[in-house]
Amino acid sequence: MESLIAKGNAIQRLSNEKQKKFPKAGPSKTSQNDHTFNSVVKHTSLPRSFQNIKSLPDGAVPKHKHIANKKLRTELVRNSEHIATSKALLEDADMLLVEDSGKMEVEGEMERTWRVGQNEIQGGAGQEAARGRKEWKLEGGPYRSRYTRNGRHLAIVGKMGHAATFDWQTGTLHTELQLQETCRDITFLHDQSHFAVAQKKYVFIYDRDGVELHCLKAHIEPTRLEFLPYHWLLASVGNPGYLKYQDTSTGQLVASHRTKLGSCTSMTQNLHNAVIHLGHTNGLVTLWTPNLAHPAVQLLAHLGPVSSLSVDPSDGGRYMATAGKDGTIKVWDCRNWKGCLREWVVRGTGEPEVEWSQRGYLGVTSGGAVNVYSKPTITQPHHASSIHQPPLYLTHPIPHRPLTSLRFCPFQDILTIGHNAGLSSILVPGTGEPNFDSMEADPFEGKKARREREVRSLLDKIQPDMITLDPESIGNLAPQSKLTTATSSELNPAALGSAKSDVTYARLPRYERLKVSGKADLTEEVESDEGEDDNEEGGDNGEKKQKDKEAREKRKMRGKGKSLKRYLRKQRKNVIDPAAVAIRNKLEKQKEERRIAKMQEIGRMEKTKPSALDRFKRTEKD
Repeated sequence: MESLIAKGNAIQRLSNEKQKKFPKAGPSKTSQNDHTFNSVVKHTSLPRSFQNIKSLPDGAVPKHKHIANKKLRTELVRNSEHIATSKALLEDADMLLVEDSGKMEVEGEMERTWRVGQNEIQGGAGQEAARGRKEWKLEGGPYRSRYTRNGRHLAIVGKMGHAATFDWQTGTLHTELQLQETCRDITFLHDQSHFAVAQKKYVFIYDRDGVELHCLKAHIEPTRLEFLPYHWLLASVGNPGYLKYQDTSTGQLVASHRTKLGSCTSMTQNLHNAVIHLGHTNGLVTLWTPNLAHPAVQLLAHLGPVSSLSVDPSDGGRYMATAGKDGTIKVWDCRNWKGCLREWVVRGTGEPEVEWSQRGYLGVTSGGAVNVYSKPTITQPHHASSIHQPPLYLTHPIPHRPLTSLRFCPFQDILTIGHNAGLSSILVPGTGEPNFDSMEADPFEGKKARREREVRSLLDKIQPDMITLDPESIGNLAPQSKLTTATSSELNPAALGSAKSDVTYARLPRYERLKVSGKADLTEEVESDEGEDDNEEGGDNGEKKQKDKEAREKRKMRGKGKSLKRYLRKQRKNVIDPAAVAIRNKLEKQKEERRIAKMQEIGRMEKTKPSALDRFKRTEKD
C-alpha cells in the first residue's frame, strides 16, 4: 500500500514540474584559472561569416529619410544593410586566400626579367607547372584558340576548316572536325559540352562529340564570336556589320543591331558588365548593349583600322587596350574616356593582337615575337614620346608568322599563341589567378558538379535588358536630377501635405517655371496681398469685402478672356465622352423637333401623316 501511495505522489502535473536550469554560457571556473586557455582566447576569434554582424560603421548604410513610404524605406534600408554586410565579409575572406601569385623578380639593378628564356623558366618551375609549355604543330592554319571559364579545356580552329576540342592537361581529345570551308573563330558556350564555330556563311553549334546541333542562319558571314555566360547569350559580328545576340537557352534572337560602320573583325566583352566592345576599320571603338540600338560609347581610338582590343578583368573592367594596324597600342580608362593613358608603337610588321590576363598583365604580339607588360607601368599616364615603350616583363620569339590569336589560360600561368604552323604555349609567371571560386569556375569539377552548375546558372540567368555600363546602378534609387526645384504644397496640397517635394523643372506648371526662371509678373500677387490686408482692417463691412473680392477676381482674370475660352473649348473637343455625346445628340433631336413643331404651327410645313411603317422605327431605348 505504501508503494502505491508513493507512486501516486510521484505522478504530478507538467505545470508543477520545476524547470530544468541549464548552466549559463560563459567561462567556467576552471577556464578562468587556465592560463593557456586565456592566452589563446585573446588572439583567437570566429570568422566574420559565423558572427552576427549588427554594428556597421556610421555612414555605411544610408537611411533614406527622404522617402515618405515606410514600407519602401524599410526595404531599401534592409537591402543596404545586406550589401554593406556582404562587402565586410568579402574583405574578411582575404584570410582564406592561402595561395600567392608568383612573379619573376630580379636581384640586381642591372638584371632584367625579359632576358629570362622559356628553358630557364621551365627548369625553375615545378613539374606540374612545366607541363604547360607545349608546341602543337598543325596544318591548315593560322589558328585561333579559346579556353573554357575554368581553364581546363581548349578549343582550336584553323582557317582552312580544322576544328578540335580537348582537355589540354590530360591530353584527352573530345572531338576533331574537318569542316572543309573557311572558319574564322570558335568559342565554348556555357561549358565544354557545346561550342560554336564561325564558318564561311553561318554560325554552327556542335556538341562534345562533334555532332552538328544548330545552324544559325541569322548570323551571316560571322567573323568574331563571344559568349556571355551569365546571360546565356551568343554574340556575333560579321562582314555585313550587324551585331546579333542569340539566346542559347531558348533559341530566340534577342537583338540585332546595325553598326553602320561596315565589316568588323575585332570584338571582345567586358566580363564586369557584359558590354560588347567592337573595333572597326575606320578606327572607331564602339560599346554595345542588347537594349540600345545605338552605341553606348563611341570612341575614335586609331587613325587606321582596329586589329584587336581587350578589357582588363582584374580591376572590374576599368582598362581597355586597343591595337591598330599601324602598330600603335593604346590603353584607355573606361571610366571617363578622356584620352588614352599610355600609347606606344610596337616593332615588326603584321597586325598586332592584345590580351589581358586575370592578374592584369598585357600580352602583345608584334611581328614574330610576343611581349608581356606588367602593371602599373602600362596604366600610368606617360607624357613622353609615343614611341617610348613601357618596361618589358617577358618576351618570346616565334618564327611562325602571322600571329593571329593570343589567349591566357584561366588559373594558370600559360599564354597560348595561335600562328600559321599551329599553336604555342609559353609560361608567364604571375599571370594566372592562384585562388579560384568553385561556385563560379572549378578546374577540378566532375560530371555531377558540372550538371548542378548548369542548372544553377540557368535558374540565375540574367535578362539581357539588365546589361548596362554601370551594373551597380541596378537596384538603386535614381539619382536626383540637377534641373529640380523645391515647390511647396501649394501645387497639390492633398498629395504633398505640408512637406516639400522635389519636382523636375519640366513637370512644373508654366507659372512656376516662369517664377523659377525669373520671368513671372509678380505685381498681381502684390495687389492681391494688399487687398487682403484692407479686408482685415475693414472689420465686418460685408459690402466692401464682397467688392474687394470681385475686384480681385477681375484682376485675376485679366488677359484670360477669349484665348483661355478658346483653349478650353479645344480641350473639350479633344475629349470624347460617350455620355456627353449621347446628351448632345438628344438635345439636337429635341431642338429639331421644336423647330418642326413651330413651322407646322405657322403653316410653313404640313403635318406628317402617320404611316403603317412607323411601328418598325427604332425607339431611343433600342
